[in-house]
Amino acid sequence: MKRPIGIVFSIIIIAAIVIGYQIYNRFRPTVGRVARLRQYLADPDGHSEWMIRVAESCGASPFVAPTEGYIGFFWGDSFYPGHRHQGLDIFGPEGLGSTPVVAVYDGYLTRLPEWRSAVIIRIPDDPLHPGRQIWIYYAHMADAEGNSFIVPDYPPGTYEEFVSSGTLLGYQGNYSADPDNPTGVHLHFSIVKDDGQGQFMNELEIANTLDPSPYLGIEVNADRVGSQPAVCSE
Repeated sequence: MKRPIGIVFSIIIIAAIVIGYQIYNRFRPTVGRVARLRQYLADPDGHSEWMIRVAESCGASPFVAPTEGYIGFFWGDSFYPGHRHQGLDIFGPEGLGSTPVVAVYDGYLTRLPEWRSAVIIRIPDDPLHPGRQIWIYYAHMADAEGNSFIVPDYPPGTYEEFVSSGTLLGYQGNYSADPDNPTGVHLHFSIVKDDGQGQFMNELEIANTLDPSPYLGIEVNADRVGSQPAVCSE
């Protein structure tokens, strides 16, 4: 009976090693990006070549860049087991309420009454998939206490307000809904699927979002981006 028990134990050890290696490979890129993000935040001016430029387009991409700054975390990054980041976190070079955020494409803006830091823009005709409706979600445009940095043109309760590409929406903030635990100053940006009934899906699930890479002309998929900063190569 000792041999079967030994074999089972060996299988368990091997399985644990394989799982551990997979977890390590999944989290390793995020750990490296955190280190580089710290370098950038310590000296943004010294790492300006790592930044995207607000309202600039990359090559023939349909969207302009939503803000100025360093793309610190990517679509598909993992911060803990079972989690996949559903958008981009872009860290501006300036402090609270200073780095502008713009509309990436023509569309119709909504800000629900309870939204302190976020807006969403409906694009009726996806430029990469004509006939499909998509939504562009922006978040963290407020300070830790919830004081909004969204421009006054779009107060809470705004529905279907037309905005053109490049329109100023607000400024980067650090709102997290918990004043004691603010985020770093950044913009969270994601492309959200339509539910087929004319409404946006739950942005918290990566399956409800789209890879922003082809829309921005910049590789921002965590599985493909590699070790270099995500900037326009055109």
